[in-house]
This record gives sequence, C-alpha cells and structure tokens, in this order.
Amino acid sequence: MIGYLEGTLLKKKEDRILLLAGPVGYEVLLPAVVMASLQGKREGDPLFFHIYHYQTERQPKPVLIGFNTEEEKDFFHLLITVEAIGPLKAVQCLTLPIGEVAEAIETGNSALLGQLKGVGGRTAQKMIATLKGKVGRFADAGHSSAPDVPVTGSLADQTVEVLVGQLGYKPNEARMMVAGALKRNPDVSTPEALFDEIFKHGQTP
Repeated sequence: MIGYLEGTLLKKKEDRILLLAGPVGYEVLLPAVVMASLQGKREGDPLFFHIYHYQTERQPKPVLIGFNTEEEKDFFHLLITVEAIGPLKAVQCLTLPIGEVAEAIETGNSALLGQLKGVGGRTAQKMIATLKGKVGRFADAGHSSAPDVPVTGSLADQTVEVLVGQLGYKPNEARMMVAGALKRNPDVSTPEALFDEIFKHGQTP
C-alpha cells in the first residue's frame, strides 16, 4: 500500500500528474484544489504527495490519489464515508478548498455544497447529515488552501480564470457567477474578495 510519494514532475495533465520517483513513474490523480497548487510547476520540479491508494474488485487497476497535506487526506477519508460518494467522485467534487467545504457542512449550507462538481441537492444533504459535527477542525483552517489568484488582467477576468482553470466551471457559467457577485457587491476590489462573494451566498448562475 502506497501512502506517500516524493519525486519530480514528469508530466502534468488536466486532472493528474506523472511523478518520477526513482526509476518509476507513478500516475497520481489530483483533486482540483491540489492541482491548483501546482501552478507554475515545471517538469523536473520536486514534488511530494500524501497518497490514498484505491483498489477494489470493481476497480482492479490501482488508483493513486494525491494530497498536499495529511489534513487534506484526512478530510477525504471522511468525505468518502458519505453514501454515494466513492473515492473517484470525491476527487471530482473537491473543487473548493477543504476549509470552505467543511464550513458549508458544519453550517448546513447545502446550496454551496450543491455547487461542487458532481454533487446535487440530495448528495449535499447526505454530506451534511453524515459529516456535520465531524469536520469542524477542517473549517477552522479557514481559506488558507484557497486557489492562487493570478495578478494580471481585470478583476473579473482574474476570477473567471480561477473558476474555469482551477475549479472546473464552464466559461459561461463562471462569467455569470462573477457578474452576479459584482451586482450584489459592486464595492469588491480584489479577486480574493470577489471569490468569497461568489461562494458565501451559495448561489449558482
């Protein structure tokens, strides 16, 4: 069972990387929030991941899922205890920092949870019912693992770029989310504040 890998970046794809550890290249599947932390990383750069090793009779091919911290991995372990959320779906739905997801669970914000990729209203309610009261320590971490926001381009363009490139939203959907947030709060002056405005209301376009 592989629990940790350290090596150099060999190739980066949309949702996974190839990590060269010694003479062996390991394909590591990454949630969007983890992939976002690799912005600017190039081939040959050193990397390390805490690994969740997934293999079952239905999934005989081993799948390695990577996390930057033990905290992210621990949250993932709790997330897959929710009915209808297996490891692969959990990877898909982690499009927001774990602190924000945990806070939404603890506060019963099903609207925000429903924005996670592949999560509908029913699954959001199951997440709250299963995990509320268990993930407060992750919510306390705040937004420290929030995606990096680029510093070029207009305020709206920067935020759309994060929503599309890092969190997997469609361009039209992202633009509508940004427009709605700016309409609610036209005084927003930074990408980080705009990003918070988009998600604190738990609204979809």
